Amino acid sequence: MTRPIVLEGRNIIRDYQLTPGMLKKAKVVHAVKGINLSIERGKTLAIVGESGCGKSTLARIITLIDPATSGELFIDGQRIDIAKRKLTPELRCKVQIVFQNPYGSLNPRQKIGDVLAEPLRLNTDISASQRRDRAMAMLKKVGLQEIHFNRYPHMFSGGQRQRIAIARALMLNPSLLVLDEPVSALDLSVQAQVLNLLADLQDEFQLTYVFISHDLSVVKHIADDVMVMYHGEAVEHGPREQVFADPKHSYTKMLIAATPRATLDSIRIRIAHKKQVKRPSLAPL
Repeated sequence: MTRPIVLEGRNIIRDYQLTPGMLKKAKVVHAVKGINLSIERGKTLAIVGESGCGKSTLARIITLIDPATSGELFIDGQRIDIAKRKLTPELRCKVQIVFQNPYGSLNPRQKIGDVLAEPLRLNTDISASQRRDRAMAMLKKVGLQEIHFNRYPHMFSGGQRQRIAIARALMLNPSLLVLDEPVSALDLSVQAQVLNLLADLQDEFQLTYVFISHDLSVVKHIADDVMVMYHGEAVEHGPREQVFADPKHSYTKMLIAATPRATLDSIRIRIAHKKQVKRPSLAPL
């Protein structure tokens, strides 16, 4: 059974005009060069590449923050061009983003309940009691408790803050969730917890993800399809198994070769090393 296409991009281009100096001519930077993509409902597309490759610029276009210079963008079959038409509340609800830094993405002066209810206050006309009920329910969905509702962001760990950021992004029931390096600022054990949460939420709500990352070890476990970007271009794009098993482009091969591999032997060696470091040394006689 064919699933509906949630996101489609056709020949997306984004150029930036740099301001000329006294002795320099104006220069154009080609940040995104003719990207084509599509994602079915309930699937995850991972966009990977090193810093400066254009993946975050593409994410800003997908999340309707920046317009494309040219090309076509469709969300739920509707063509969207924010350079020509102002975003409606309905369109704003369709796409949400979770940023990399859980410390900087939350207002430190807002209680968590207000953080979650704010998207509903700005984009819907439901009552305050309804906003509270939905915020409380979403808090539980991401693994937090009612006692957290009236606390401030500084009272939470990094992993908990990222759970709150995910909850906030889901308050408007989006069709598409863009995850911009959502676990790179977290410890490894917390990364696994957040990735498991994202997988559970995707299954429950049939969410569609665009997962921006430079970490192929994470991408290998969460993505259905992988797009590799290099200098603004998509140099490789295909199903996860195909890209990892038989990469075609030399840049993709380099990224995969540089990805750390966790084997049982390597894990045992690290554990033994930690035990040796923690063991107190004997005092000299």
